Amino acid sequence: MSTPLPPAADTIDAFERDGYAVIRGAITPGLRGQLLTAAEKLLASDITQGRDRGGDGKDGFRGCLNLDRAFLPLLANPAVLPTVVQLLSPNIHLLSAHLIALPSGPPRTIRVPGQHGWHRDMYGVTADLGASHTPRMAIKAAYYLTPVTPDCGLTMLLPGSHRPAQEPVVPAGDIDPRGAITPDITETDAVVFENRTWHTGGINLSGRPRIALMLQYGYRWLHPVDDPATELRNDAALTSIEQQLLGLPDRRPDGSLAKGSGAVPIRAWWAARSMASVSMVRNYRGLESDR
Repeated sequence: MSTPLPPAADTIDAFERDGYAVIRGAITPGLRGQLLTAAEKLLASDITQGRDRGGDGKDGFRGCLNLDRAFLPLLANPAVLPTVVQLLSPNIHLLSAHLIALPSGPPRTIRVPGQHGWHRDMYGVTADLGASHTPRMAIKAAYYLTPVTPDCGLTMLLPGSHRPAQEPVVPAGDIDPRGAITPDITETDAVVFENRTWHTGGINLSGRPRIALMLQYGYRWLHPVDDPATELRNDAALTSIEQQLLGLPDRRPDGSLAKGSGAVPIRAWWAARSMASVSMVRNYRGLESDR
């Protein structure tokens, strides 16, 4: 893993206020091209493992990291992971790596009045605990691989909807609640949003599929949505942080229980990063006092 970028204070502030934030320059154009090539290859295949076909012609895959290692650079993306850790904690792993292809054309059965598609993630939590008792448990990082245009159907969000307990009201005959927005992003940015933030897929009228990758991170005591990445996690080339994100168990080498050991890689990395940040601040203050 390359050197992590510190989360910008305005990114954290925006997330706390709105329930989402934009991370600029989260991927390079070169990596984006590689991701798109891998995504199109998967979508054109007849693979059924993790295949996720939905309403209105959607196609995609759950657990795409298991299907092509070209997606692996996003797992511990140094431009995104520090923000996720600061907003949750080091005790996290990957819940889902979702490849989504949204076809172009007017919607037929979803995103129409009466079936607007607005939702929170992890719906079972709200059903079991109630909206007012649902905590922040997971964060998604969304990357868009096809051209970002005003009509490409980017994921829409409702700012501030992570806080109120009530479901947002969609006016009769409409498909969006008041205040809904489409994030202003470029093709190398990532959008991060939490499980309580109301969102929906936009309407794609661009003339080509909108292809996105959405990686969801959550606490290690949450069960992943994807199939276990057992084979991938045994790859000796993976860093310890990547191994944790793929489900490192709380075990010693002999198989005995070691509570919390599965979170040691990110916890140690985060502590070292925090100490380095404190040292930098102290050095800066020392320089200021010498002037």
